[in-house]
Amino acid sequence: MTRPAARTRRHALNELLGLVGLLMGGGLLAAQGSQTLAARPAGGAASQPGAARSPRNATARAPQRNDSISALDRNLITAAGIGDQDLVARLLAAGATARAADERGRSALLAAVQNRHGEVARTLIVAGADVNLKDADANSPFLLAAATGQPDVVRLALAHGADLASTDRYHGTALIAASQHGHVEVVKLLLKAGVAVDHVNDLGWTALLEAVVLGDGSARYDETVQLLLDAGADANLADREGVTPTRHARERGYKTMVKMLMRVRGH
Repeated sequence: MTRPAARTRRHALNELLGLVGLLMGGGLLAAQGSQTLAARPAGGAASQPGAARSPRNATARAPQRNDSISALDRNLITAAGIGDQDLVARLLAAGATARAADERGRSALLAAVQNRHGEVARTLIVAGADVNLKDADANSPFLLAAATGQPDVVRLALAHGADLASTDRYHGTALIAASQHGHVEVVKLLLKAGVAVDHVNDLGWTALLEAVVLGDGSARYDETVQLLLDAGADANLADREGVTPTRHARERGYKTMVKMLMRVRGH
């Protein structure tokens, strides 16, 4: 009687251990399945972290990240980033989408502009790439081209629907970014297009203030300041501490700028 009972208990124990193993295995598979699904966003608001990062940017287009970006589209982004013009053309001809973006909202056009591949950028814009499409960090091809001094790309972007009111993560316009770096040709293009000259970013600075404060007082910054003043920039629009462009220029010893500002009654 004892031995059959022992066998029964052993049998029951083995069955119990087997059941636990199955349950644990099923749980692991379920967890793996959940992880796979989590890595592939459904495309709703929760899958767009960039939207929550730039609440001030009312004119920003939310990154159109594709949860099922094709191999062709992904290869197009890579080819654009390395400046392979021939491969970009072949991928577009094969059906790659010029407006596609990866999980971070990075499009082929943005990749081309980031790496200063102007001809590739031209090809993509002509093919219908969105010059205003932003990535998760609020960078768009138009804004980035202005900030990095690429006038040919800026000119193309303006001709293909660039949003003049679009702003970066600091709520600064393309004009503010171009003025900060003294990109004279880009500043000319943007002013001619009608970008707001006295827009104030989240730091409390206008394009004029950035040209004075963040510039080095060289000839290109002198020209940038003069262009902004000629376009009607307010010479007395101060920063958050109440310091005007004229005072900033005087403190830095930028004599030419001081003269320019004083001619328009800057103080």
